[in-house]
Amino acid sequence: MLEFKSVAKDICKLPSFFSTILFRRIDVNGVGIITRYSFLQTLTGKNGKTICCHNFFLDLNSVLGLPYLQEDFRPILREILSTHPGLEFLQSTPEFQERYAETVIYRIFHYVNRSGTSRLTLKELKRSNLVAAMLQVDDEEDINKVLRYFSYEHFYVIYCKFWELDTDHDFLIDKENLIRYGNHALTYRIVDRVFSQVARKFRSKIEGKMGYEDFVYFILSEEDKSSEPGIEFWFNCIDLDGNGVLTSNEMQFFYEEQLHRMECMAQEPVLFEDILCQIIDMIGPETDGLVTLRDMKRTKLAGHVFNILFNLNKFIAFESRDPFLIRQERENPTLTEWDRFAHREYIRLSMEDDAEDVSNGSGDVWDESLEAPF
Repeated sequence: MLEFKSVAKDICKLPSFFSTILFRRIDVNGVGIITRYSFLQTLTGKNGKTICCHNFFLDLNSVLGLPYLQEDFRPILREILSTHPGLEFLQSTPEFQERYAETVIYRIFHYVNRSGTSRLTLKELKRSNLVAAMLQVDDEEDINKVLRYFSYEHFYVIYCKFWELDTDHDFLIDKENLIRYGNHALTYRIVDRVFSQVARKFRSKIEGKMGYEDFVYFILSEEDKSSEPGIEFWFNCIDLDGNGVLTSNEMQFFYEEQLHRMECMAQEPVLFEDILCQIIDMIGPETDGLVTLRDMKRTKLAGHVFNILFNLNKFIAFESRDPFLIRQERENPTLTEWDRFAHREYIRLSMEDDAEDVSNGSGDVWDESLEAPF
């Protein structure tokens, strides 16, 4: 089986951690040996032409060529967790291996499954960078350098942010929990819209509660507002009547609470009329006075528009931007808003963990109870 890894990677152009799945698919009788003929039959398909990497990847786990479900990724993640040197330290904590695998799968579906059907299609796979990210996992010993989907540091940030909000640790979050997100950054009105599930139906079966999967979708949308899924998520929240168009009345409804918060914080209030002109200038809608989803996807300032309407902390931060941060963004233009957020948060969380270890007189985080996230 070990030598078959190079076959999967060099000949099939698949990540080596697909080798076990591929071998078992070819070895239908489970004898532990495959012939050259059976291998070539699988590789070339029924028409005798070599199957492209994306088709081959999609067809490996799915039954009769059906699209990928979340469960289909679990064997792949188990293989990565058991073989990747950058995740070896998790092998003594099966609970966190499971959480890492779940988080990676949720991230994949958030960004790749644009139809929102919970089934990955070949078209979605070809449009995505998932195969490239998996090949990078295979080549890169430092898993944290694989920023798309697989970074352990990114998982750590997501899980810790959830843990901070889930005060009773029942793995469910309600409105009052979520309103504390980002130091009470969000307005009550936008949190109400998130829990109305108009942007995305919760997978949680408990009414009025958001589960961990739902939170992953939320935090990726919140911290990566300029991404396509982020824009769609928040556009649907602002679109109160669901007609696919944002009007000034809808934007004013959300901005009213922002204005009130500015006054409470002794910030100089900015009237909605002035804000509306600023928003229209940033978006440049095709039709005067009406903002469509297409308009929002065309502008690079979609995230800032949303922050103006319902995230006061980010709105103020943008208006008084640090020149050092601006220079950092220009030096690393390939990093997304999420990448930058996750990097900052991981450093903050690591410093807090180090300080806690010192105060407890322990340098070993694994001595702590598993009731804490790490």
